[in-house]
Amino acid sequence: EGRVEVYHDGKWGTICDDQWDDRDAEVVCRQLGLSGTPKALSWAHYGQGSGPILLDEVQCSGNELSLDQCKKSDWGQQNCDHIEDAGVSCDPFTAMVRRLLLFSPAECCPFLLPSLAEGTVRLAGGRSPGEGRVEVYYNGDWGTVCDDGWTDLGAQVVCRQL
Repeated sequence: EGRVEVYHDGKWGTICDDQWDDRDAEVVCRQLGLSGTPKALSWAHYGQGSGPILLDEVQCSGNELSLDQCKKSDWGQQNCDHIEDAGVSCDPFTAMVRRLLLFSPAECCPFLLPSLAEGTVRLAGGRSPGEGRVEVYYNGDWGTVCDDGWTDLGAQVVCRQL
């Protein structure tokens, strides 16, 4: 469960809750490979995001395999404030879910994040969700990890965090 955030055109952003309903949540949960009862949450239930609001007016039928297949506004076209950030719960799966592939892997690495905690890690630029450059969230920004002294032990730690 958490606020839905997507990465597009070099920017992280949220989805506005206009038209956001359980059919949209069903698609998000399906993308995550989670069953249970999908529930759409609105009015920044999981807290307000920051940065741009990248999608608005998402209207899924509930049968789509990804949000990208749903009717929605053009990227960046919205009339919202962050108090309207959309969220989802894929009950009974309430653990933090970190990876949500919404669009082509070459284009973006979207995430479903309840919040970005200092030290959160992600992989970027890989050919699949399980590989890529290690990035760490620190002081409000994502940064890379220097490979000086990098060993398999460091890689194992990152894999466990993911």
